Amino acid sequence: MKTVRMTDEQIRVTGLAALLEKLGPDGMIRFLQQFETGTGDYSTERHRWVDQLDMDLLIKKLREQQSKT
Repeated sequence: MKTVRMTDEQIRVTGLAALLEKLGPDGMIRFLQQFETGTGDYSTERHRWVDQLDMDLLIKKLREQQSKT
């Protein structure tokens, strides 16, 4: 199989089918979950930038974006 000529979607579908065939549904899910855990503390990181936001600045930025569309 020449993966160079496959689209990203074709590679994804083919890969999932191979996992399902070799590992079964439970094994496939367990394998995929190994790559979905993420790192860091989302709440702490979000507060670092959200707490610095100013309502007037947000309104200004929203209006700028609206005027561009």
